[in-house]
Amino acid sequence: MPSKIVDLHTHSTASDGTLSPEELISMAQKVELAAVALTDHDTIGGLAEAEVAARALGVEFIPGVELSALYEGGTFHILGYFIDYQSSYLRERLEYLQRARAERNPKIIRKLQELGIDITMEEVEAIAGGQIGRPHIARLLVEKRVCANIHEAFERFLKTGAAAYVPKERLSAPEAIDLIHKARGLAVLAHPVTLNISRPEALKAFVANLVAQGLDGIESYYSDHDEAFTALCHQIAKDLSLVETGGTDFHGANKPHIKLAFGRGNLRVPYRTVEDLRRLWKKRYNNKTKDR
Repeated sequence: MPSKIVDLHTHSTASDGTLSPEELISMAQKVELAAVALTDHDTIGGLAEAEVAARALGVEFIPGVELSALYEGGTFHILGYFIDYQSSYLRERLEYLQRARAERNPKIIRKLQELGIDITMEEVEAIAGGQIGRPHIARLLVEKRVCANIHEAFERFLKTGAAAYVPKERLSAPEAIDLIHKARGLAVLAHPVTLNISRPEALKAFVANLVAQGLDGIESYYSDHDEAFTALCHQIAKDLSLVETGGTDFHGANKPHIKLAFGRGNLRVPYRTVEDLRRLWKKRYNNKTKDR
């Protein structure tokens, strides 16, 4: 590997990935990542296991989370880095969101059943092995040959507005950012390309509004960002004095086209993103929490 690269956006079986936290860290070592962050959806349940594994294997580890926030009737995501996952406030808020998610999944299953599909919550639970998310339901639809692939499952049944879609409880953007800050973390806008804001000036205005609410950074490097969009993120980060991060959004078999460290094959997230994050974290919190 010619230069040190990192992956700061990954998921495990604690949310909707298919590798356990320990398996994820082991893979990070095998692909020679200089650092890896675990950022499961609305849960910190895998961080302790990942941190123990990282220490044992000599992998630099950054505890993280990916929070769902309300956006124009849908959802966008805010990543939290260097969070104190022992924070009781963080745990309580995430447990509330997990309960809301748990109530959502049976509603999705009921809608699928009403559409004539033979599917049960017990079958989904057997696939998930941990926290259940829509990708697990999608995998089951593929296994049952209702859909040809996960993408089709989302398009036909699970995405916003689809036949079996059920809205989920979300934080507002200020609430998500505040929650990360209360856990002594840094808040970063995840995969801005998924916002589908086509005009550069409109995207910059959206990010500027988040900065006014406390946003610390932007995920410039991402599996679905092309060269032009990455350059736009660089410029927005420069103009708004944001740190830049990057990651693959690795989910294992739930996103088989996305590989750890390399995304679709050409992603390279430089180690300086970790250095910049850590520098800001130390400046922000003045070493008042456990030194990461």
